[in-house]
Amino acid sequence: MTSRGAGTAFSRKNYRLSTEPEKSKVTGIVNSRLLNDYLHRVFTSADGNQPAAAYRKHLTFQNLQEHLERLLAEENGSEDSRDQVAEGRLGPSTVVLDHTSGFEGLLLVDDDLLGVIGHSNFGSIRATTCVYKGKWIYEVLISSQGLMQIGWCTLNCRFNQEEGVGDTPDSYAYDGNRVRKWNVTTTNYGKSWAAGDIVSCLIDLDEGTIAFCLNGISLGTAFDNITRGAGMAYFPAISLSFKESVAFNFGSRPLRYPVEGYRPLQDPPVADLLKARKLLGYLKNVIHIGIDVTEGKLVEKDTSMWQLQGEPTVLITLAHIFNYFSPLMCKVYLVEDVLMTFLLSILERGGAVEAHPLIQQLLDLMWLLMEEYEVHECLKQLLMSLLRAYRFSPIIPDLGLQIHYLRLTIAVLKHEKSRKYLLSNVLFDVLRSVVFFYIKSPLRVEEAGLQELIPTTWWPNRFTKEGKESKEVKEESAEERLRRRAYERGCQRLKKRIEVVEGLQVQILKLLLNNKDRGGGEASRYIFLNKFRKFLQENASNRGNLAVLCPPEYMVCFLHRLIAALRYFWDGHKAKTPGALSSEEAYVPPQLFYNGKVDYFDLQRLGGLLSHLKKTLKDDLAAKANILIDPAELQAVTMDDLDEDEESATSAAQSQRPSAALAIGGALARPAWLSSPTLGRANRFLSTAAVSLMNPRRPLGALEKIKVLSLRAEQRTREDIEGTHGNDGLLLGRPPEEPDQPITENSLLEVLDGIVMMYNLSVHQQLGKMVGVSDDVNEYAMALKDTEEKISRCPKRRRDIHEELLKSQKVFSEKLNHLSRRLAWINVTIYSKEKMQDIYWLLRVCIRTIEHGDRTGSLFAFMPEFYLSVAMNSYSALKNYFSPVNSMEELPGYEETLMRLAAILAKHFADSRIVGTDIRDSLMQALASYVCYPHSLRAVERIPEEQRISMMKNLLAPYEQRPWAQTNWILVRLWRGCGFGYRYTRLPHLLKTKPEDASLPSLQKPCPSTLLQRHMADLLRSDRDLAPSFLNSVLNQLNWAFSEFIGMIQEIQQAAERLERNFVDSRQLKVCATCFDLSVSLLRVLEMTVTLAPEIFLDWNRPSSELLLRRLAQLLNQVLNRVTAERNLFDRVVNLRLPGLESVDHYPILVAVTGILVRLLVDTDVQGTERATAVLLADPCFQLRSIQYLLGHAEPSALAAAAPATDKRHFSLHTYTEYISTEELTKVEKMLNHLSEESKQAAATTLPTSEEDLCPICYAHPISAIFRPCSHKSCKACINQHLMNNKDCFFCKATITGVDDFTKPASS
Repeated sequence: MTSRGAGTAFSRKNYRLSTEPEKSKVTGIVNSRLLNDYLHRVFTSADGNQPAAAYRKHLTFQNLQEHLERLLAEENGSEDSRDQVAEGRLGPSTVVLDHTSGFEGLLLVDDDLLGVIGHSNFGSIRATTCVYKGKWIYEVLISSQGLMQIGWCTLNCRFNQEEGVGDTPDSYAYDGNRVRKWNVTTTNYGKSWAAGDIVSCLIDLDEGTIAFCLNGISLGTAFDNITRGAGMAYFPAISLSFKESVAFNFGSRPLRYPVEGYRPLQDPPVADLLKARKLLGYLKNVIHIGIDVTEGKLVEKDTSMWQLQGEPTVLITLAHIFNYFSPLMCKVYLVEDVLMTFLLSILERGGAVEAHPLIQQLLDLMWLLMEEYEVHECLKQLLMSLLRAYRFSPIIPDLGLQIHYLRLTIAVLKHEKSRKYLLSNVLFDVLRSVVFFYIKSPLRVEEAGLQELIPTTWWPNRFTKEGKESKEVKEESAEERLRRRAYERGCQRLKKRIEVVEGLQVQILKLLLNNKDRGGGEASRYIFLNKFRKFLQENASNRGNLAVLCPPEYMVCFLHRLIAALRYFWDGHKAKTPGALSSEEAYVPPQLFYNGKVDYFDLQRLGGLLSHLKKTLKDDLAAKANILIDPAELQAVTMDDLDEDEESATSAAQSQRPSAALAIGGALARPAWLSSPTLGRANRFLSTAAVSLMNPRRPLGALEKIKVLSLRAEQRTREDIEGTHGNDGLLLGRPPEEPDQPITENSLLEVLDGIVMMYNLSVHQQLGKMVGVSDDVNEYAMALKDTEEKISRCPKRRRDIHEELLKSQKVFSEKLNHLSRRLAWINVTIYSKEKMQDIYWLLRVCIRTIEHGDRTGSLFAFMPEFYLSVAMNSYSALKNYFSPVNSMEELPGYEETLMRLAAILAKHFADSRIVGTDIRDSLMQALASYVCYPHSLRAVERIPEEQRISMMKNLLAPYEQRPWAQTNWILVRLWRGCGFGYRYTRLPHLLKTKPEDASLPSLQKPCPSTLLQRHMADLLRSDRDLAPSFLNSVLNQLNWAFSEFIGMIQEIQQAAERLERNFVDSRQLKVCATCFDLSVSLLRVLEMTVTLAPEIFLDWNRPSSELLLRRLAQLLNQVLNRVTAERNLFDRVVNLRLPGLESVDHYPILVAVTGILVRLLVDTDVQGTERATAVLLADPCFQLRSIQYLLGHAEPSALAAAAPATDKRHFSLHTYTEYISTEELTKVEKMLNHLSEESKQAAATTLPTSEEDLCPICYAHPISAIFRPCSHKSCKACINQHLMNNKDCFFCKATITGVDDFTKPASS
């Protein structure tokens, strides 16, 4: 301000300090003696000594300013000398990254030119200032723990996309990712770093050494005898790979870990620092000293309870202090070093944040006595410093540092005016405030103090070789029990400490969700809602751009804290409004999805695109919800008009941010919200291949059009969200099916909707990722157990082996100690019981939301797909990720929730309102997984009978035009455990191998559902059209799958027999195995159908029965002939045992065929047996040898040929006694005897048929049908099968109108 320090009267915030003595009587200013004493006590000299009263100058408000200026000028005499260039350093005094010429590759750089993100293979960048003499230091804040090389380089170093800092002669680097140091060659050095660490880089050019520190702990000298001399000056530099990010501190902020004797590259603002500290001292004096007007003396005051209380003397004194203090508080260094330290010291006395109202008073003073732009800048820098301090503080056992910074954040946000400013302009716009809700996981357990907190480690060791928990649970030894209990006590101690941090984080969100602070503008909650929606939009619309996304580990913590805060407000509203729902009954009402009050960006709806739904369902919206779609809006959302929208959005984005970055060929616009290492926004895109923002190397290309979706320009207000009388706000357009009762405050519904979206964006993925630590513990535990067993078996004479085994045992034990402590941390922060209850609550919210949406009929199509995804994924997470620590069965209402989710899956997997193929496939897969586990299968059986029957009907719908493999898999699971030899979990020949993942649905024990089988049988019997169409499609798919399989094994066999016999494509092997598995599962579905409803094939009063039986017999014979022929193709490929074809074996396919044959030929009445036998024997492909093969009866000729190879074992069902019962084997023998007898009789009675009388299509049966109108002929089987799929004649393509029986005239 121009008026600062000029004259005795000044105006800040319209204060005027009067020079008229008589005014004191009016304003309440104290008498001159007392005022003089007060001002001398407040404004002490630098040495702190007060001159005697007789010798000191009489102070009044008229001469205070002059006195203050003199005090501030003391000790600043050397200020001029400090402005000179420091010896040993060259370059600008403000040190930043060189974004004009000092970089290589693609890089994203922050606005302050201190943060950088790698955007290419291995980009490099250096600072603007170099050093050639003396001892220097700078710090690097590690934001991601990937591949980076940090250190020093000279101007002559030339880097590229492969070689960076440390890869050239005069560059030196430390790499904490690979724990190495680099200077052309590389050796081990230091410790591994993690996100949230601080690396200090030290160079001593007097001694010629370079060293590094990690979080203030020296890693030792890395390099000595570095090149020095004329022309040798070293720049701070870094090389980093794609997506890695860091932030530099060259001295623009106080160093976190200063080292004695070393200077930061950028000098601290010493003069300003002295001035700020003096002024802070005066401010503290004002707070300490009170004026007792009645007694006429100065008194000491309790600083914690200090209040301004409208005393003019104190206010004018403070105005003088702030006149000089305010401009200093706009500087980052001073805010962090002076203001933040002072505010933290206030809270150090302990107690609740509420017990320190002094911070609120100080913030009031700032808003009162500082210019608005100064308060804004000061608060922004304060929050940035707090966020940085919280993020980069080391983890100590009690998390004391994190708690300290969170308490101050709460204290600042408790101030209403400050909170609203920060919410509106800083928390989501400038900062990545989600960091406040994150608790980082320690990679280095010892530094986090977990060894002291959890001194005893433990891990479960009840694992079989396959990695599954063994069923024979051995009794825990007394020592193991003690270890486990000690470990659990340690985990509880850790949990209590982490809960303190989580409680503070929830407090922050409670402040941001406050909707009662309506003084001076919109309440905090409504500002937060608009910012939160924008945050979600940026994360939903940039799924492919990792630099823009909020890291998933932050999102997990944010989700849990937001759920806690939301439920607090939800239940608080319920307490005041008895008619409202409690948070246990929470759901999102369906009108939010179609009334346009909440923006879902371009997220897919169940019924497709929103623009399409608005057109097709506009009548339903008008009728049910009383919502009219403006025809102009319909026109605007057509695809033809998108270009116009893109142009306007792009130009709007450019007008808002004139510094929008340009990238390669102008194709990349600056991402909206970057994973900035400095926790703010990265604004500059640097590219050696294209352009630099400040000094372009060639003309800038025009930005290509990029579709920018943004929230509506107008910021929504409380009335828009909550509604008023006659306005429903977010709940506009309530459908008749929705109950007319209050749920909760509308704003909380939108927060809830956002939480569901957050889970879908990245939380589920992160929950699955963190399970890896638990898997590592299991693997190391198995390895340790195995090593201990080997030690016990090792012969005493082999001391060398014994020593190696002991070394391995030590390594595994150390690793397990480390991992078990880390797992304790993860189980507390991510997989605790409370976190599990949050995810369970979210699952129930989604279920209720889907149920309410479903009742709205066609309007259900407006629901975003992510609600169904979250319902399925959250259940999967509860079942698979939390289970080792907490059991889902213990959750309240678990059985009912399971049943309701089963009902949703059963109803919607074939719902015509859902059009997206991905979500339909997900629903089908979820249902398939559901029926593999006994507890969830029982839940499916408990849903209403009508829904069960409808589900089975959808499963039996013809297989064409939909993903039939999943449907078939579901039917097979319902049958597994009932079929012939179908009680296995894993195939017999695979038992000795270890499964990739024992928890896979396909590896669960058989759990057939007789109830659902009964529904299937009833449907097939009662619906005359359903059975033929279903079975026709099953037979078609079986024909296709088995033919594909045979074709592929022919190619594999040919490739394997070549002399070079190199490799068979692994993808081809996988497809081949899939076709085999499909063939087996289709055969099992046929077995299931034949068993449950044999009359479909054997009751020839049904129109298609005979045809279906003939087709079935034909396919069974083909399968048997291909698989059972001696030394055939199938045999040879099975014996190759190729990786990828493990599941291909004789057993699964032959027992499936045997099951069908036994059911048709043995387990049926006499008439059925006769019909099935006649059809089977009539098929020209039938060979009795194939049936004999099943029991190991090889042909005599084959036996003779195979005599020399005595070790060759023939397949026989007799060898699988553990899988096939004696009763089943007896039935097979009975079937073989029956077919042997019948085939002899058939051979004796069959008359030869002339070739002219055979069907010209199959050449297997006599001509028995003639077509109308073209009179062409074939056998009935061929034409009936053809007509099920096609109405054209085989020969002339005329449309067949009818088929008549044909009998050959006797005369011919």
